[in-house]
Amino acid sequence: MITIEYNDRDILEALQNLQRATGNLQPALTEIGEILTESTKQRFGSQTGPDGQRWPANSLVTIERKGRDQPLTGETGKLMDEIYYNLIGNDALEIGSPMEYAAMQQFGGGKDEFPYLWGDIPARPFLGVSEDDKNEILSIINRYLRDARE
Repeated sequence: MITIEYNDRDILEALQNLQRATGNLQPALTEIGEILTESTKQRFGSQTGPDGQRWPANSLVTIERKGRDQPLTGETGKLMDEIYYNLIGNDALEIGSPMEYAAMQQFGGGKDEFPYLWGDIPARPFLGVSEDDKNEILSIINRYLRDARE
């Protein structure tokens, strides 16, 4: 399993405030998990990473083998379909894919490291938190804080 930790001061402070106000992060984290799952899946259509950078195009070899130049979609779109979130305890959220090749697509890899590949695979990050995601997360947390104060 590959782990990418996202530590953003604004989000962490907001979550700590929510924890103090309600003692229960699960409802907010569930909603955050839903929006991150959806935004991650949308990256497959826009072919961009959470940082807004466009993914590298498929190589000519891949285009010939797959018959298309749409990175990470494959013939079935299984990787995109297999994005899930999971609450861990009362105060943590993870999002990812159980697909065994997800890490290779996220981070890339070279034929020298993985001889079974037909060529080098560039990183095409699909997991992560974009600026829009961050704003949405803060909006969700602030709504829960507002509701807790009323």
